[in-house]
Amino acid sequence: MGNLRLGINMEFVRHEDKSFEWGVTKAAQLGYDFVEPMLHWGRELLSEAGYFHSVSMLDDPLRVKRACEQSRIRLSGFSAHTPLCKPEISVEYLKQAIRFAAECGAPVVNTDEGPKPVWTTEAEDHVLMRYTLMEASKVAEPRRIFIGLEPHQQYSKHPEGLDRIHALVKSSALGINFDTGNSYLCGHDPYQWLERVLDRLVHVHAKDISVQQSSSQRGKTTGTPVGCACGDGVIEWARVIQLCQKAPRDIVLSVECGTCEQAERSIRHLKKLL
Repeated sequence: MGNLRLGINMEFVRHEDKSFEWGVTKAAQLGYDFVEPMLHWGRELLSEAGYFHSVSMLDDPLRVKRACEQSRIRLSGFSAHTPLCKPEISVEYLKQAIRFAAECGAPVVNTDEGPKPVWTTEAEDHVLMRYTLMEASKVAEPRRIFIGLEPHQQYSKHPEGLDRIHALVKSSALGINFDTGNSYLCGHDPYQWLERVLDRLVHVHAKDISVQQSSSQRGKTTGTPVGCACGDGVIEWARVIQLCQKAPRDIVLSVECGTCEQAERSIRHLKKLL
């Protein structure tokens, strides 16, 4: 049986105009045990100026490790979403993210198939994804880093599609980062889908969906950047927790919400259930 811990995706501070370090400190103050930072390539103004939470992979990985140690918080993984159907982007990005994660001590790198090229067929896209995942897996396996595949885009918006992507490469590094909100918005039963992937589960995006968003978008979209506070929406968290406790690995529920206030309400709600 898997042990459950609470973490938070760093998207909760993206509207605060603060640095990565500020966000890590805030997560710890709210009582979270884990954070899930977002990685990017190169350099850009906002994060360099301390106005955004994303971390450049050109930075020293020990910057991330030191920030977490100072706040006594751990890494559940990295948000490293990149379009798997576009290997000219995703192959080197994922490989660098995996090496970065290994040096920081993050056990999972989360991604999805991303927007597809406009000119490729479905069959071609799966060949491209296989190439990307094979290259990434060769880097992840010896470092014992999981690649968490998330239901998010055109091919992973239903259980069979996510299974097909996962089966493209036979690797111990490939797992599932299940997103409760995305799976719900796609129009599926998130609890049945979660149970289906329990044996491959390596990470969970704990995303709730408001009643308003559910009414206007369910069945019409494949995902959403962040949700509402856990407990304020349609997701039955007691059922999610009960299922995750059956997973063969320890799992972090990484809350995906849009504000510090939602993050505070989320952990208060989830801690009652745990």
